[in-house]
Amino acid sequence: FIDFIAPGWNQLVTNWSTLRWRSNGEWTCPAVLYAPCGAYLPGGSLWHSQTNEASIAHFPGIQIVMPSTAEDAAGLLWSAMRSDDPTIVLLPKHLLWVEREYSKPLVPVPLGIAKQLRTGDDLTLVGWGNTVEVCAEALRQLGDHVSADLFDLRSIVPWDCETLARSVRRTGRLVIVQEDTENCSVGQMIISTLSGDASVWSALQAPPALVSKGNVMIGYNPILEFAALPDARRVVAAVRTVLAHSHSGGVPQPRTAFPPPTALPDAPPRSLQDIQNFTPTAATPAPVIRSLQDNEITLRVPILGEGIRAARVVALVKEPGDAITPDEPLCELETDKAVYPVEAAGAGILHEWLVKLGDTVEIGEALAVVHADAPAAWSSGHAQTAPAPDGFTDADHAHGIAPALSPAITKRLGKVVPVYLTVNARFENIRAARRHAKSRGEPVTPSLIAAWCIVRAIEKQPSFRREVLPDDSIKQWEDFDLGLAVALDGDRLVTAVIPLANRMAWLDFVRGYNFAVEEARGGRLHGEIHAPVILTSLGGFGVRTGQPILVPPAVGTLFIGEAHYEMQGDAEGGWPSAQEVVTLSLTFDHRVINGAGAAAFIQDLKRFVEHFEMPA
Repeated sequence: FIDFIAPGWNQLVTNWSTLRWRSNGEWTCPAVLYAPCGAYLPGGSLWHSQTNEASIAHFPGIQIVMPSTAEDAAGLLWSAMRSDDPTIVLLPKHLLWVEREYSKPLVPVPLGIAKQLRTGDDLTLVGWGNTVEVCAEALRQLGDHVSADLFDLRSIVPWDCETLARSVRRTGRLVIVQEDTENCSVGQMIISTLSGDASVWSALQAPPALVSKGNVMIGYNPILEFAALPDARRVVAAVRTVLAHSHSGGVPQPRTAFPPPTALPDAPPRSLQDIQNFTPTAATPAPVIRSLQDNEITLRVPILGEGIRAARVVALVKEPGDAITPDEPLCELETDKAVYPVEAAGAGILHEWLVKLGDTVEIGEALAVVHADAPAAWSSGHAQTAPAPDGFTDADHAHGIAPALSPAITKRLGKVVPVYLTVNARFENIRAARRHAKSRGEPVTPSLIAAWCIVRAIEKQPSFRREVLPDDSIKQWEDFDLGLAVALDGDRLVTAVIPLANRMAWLDFVRGYNFAVEEARGGRLHGEIHAPVILTSLGGFGVRTGQPILVPPAVGTLFIGEAHYEMQGDAEGGWPSAQEVVTLSLTFDHRVINGAGAAAFIQDLKRFVEHFEMPA
């Protein structure tokens, strides 16, 4: 957000303020800027994990909101879009990774109104954005020992001074929790404003407390990120301090007894709730590792990148009893961004796997037990090498050229029984449809038309709606996705997915196809693909035909080559003539489909291609 807006921000604010002043308040600026913000998703560092509401709040006339729930995000955005003033909607990125369902209609949320989440008499606790969940977790840890008014500020400019002042007058104590930097912050503004109110000042029983990120940048190392951010433990400590003193008679009095602090978890945090309980120090081990016996190490799922909470086990490279050397891949985890190898930090023997192929595992979850030759080497090392920008690890480059196919894919290929079929289909109808769409400026390509025809052929042939599950069982679907092989720079290949392709009408299919390709080229990939058929084409490279590989769970891969001319006879067996054709090459898995079924499928596809007409 700062990278985008900072260069012209001062000029923008100056111009807007001048115009508003010159027009005597009659000029309006109904603009909404929507931007992600916040940390608690390791890997963002100082570029992607900052929270900057105080910097923006410094400029008069700009409204700022920061929701903590999906329904508030929708309600505040609705109000912002109907406001006459510019509004910046800051959405904590943590919300983007949490799915919630709501049965009730979403309603507008007025700006400047705080939301009270809990009611209590001991103190007033205020947060916004990510820190609302931090506050709730702190109160959960304190249990029945503390009752508090808990507020989600949610609207920062304007902010609900009256509601907070009324609460503090009743409770006599105030704790503010914010993710932004402490200096010149919104939390300091709230404390200053409320303390300047004589009625609030006279009711205060203890100095207000501010729990905040320190005056530091967010570090890339997750340990540094967690250390900088507010967590439940720090909020609990602030509540204890505020409640432990009273101004009555000028002598501090203990307020109540508290439960003992919650112990630190023995694994890296998996979610925001775990992060709230996690306060690492420099001595905290890297993502491995809890000792079982003197030489036993628990290998855990490491932090794989910003926003990644879970991965799927796609390869177990080592077997129990195998020897392990440093930096040697032990298994591979697949996320929606890439396939990550989990590597050994030291030498030893793999004792047992605690997961199986196909399992979905969360960050910090135990993967395996290793008998280490030197446990200290594992404790000071890393559980995996972070991927280089091209998706390969440093070890890949150090030992030569990285393989075109990951070991996970190569391993899956070993079970496939591939069979190949090839036919030619006349191209004239697709050429005419493409020419017509191009004249109207519509984003229709021959590959898109071929994809549409493939979906129609799959509908007619149920055996091509099947997939091979990780346990080698076979399942058939009523609705299905379609996979699209997309080439990237550096000779990389990824698979885009059109979900529920058979349910789409033509215009929806066109949008879905183009969106899937754009997502894949932009790096947004599907971690687990359930497309029974994958479409691939090298026609743009002048390739007429090829035999594509087939990677389970798909049961078929269809290659479409460059349109070219060949001598073809007509249906009545007359003299052959030169006709423009495209070659359809099908690879199918003989474990799932027999030759007759595959031949029927490719003949159906041929007919759909040759008789294609642009759908209404």
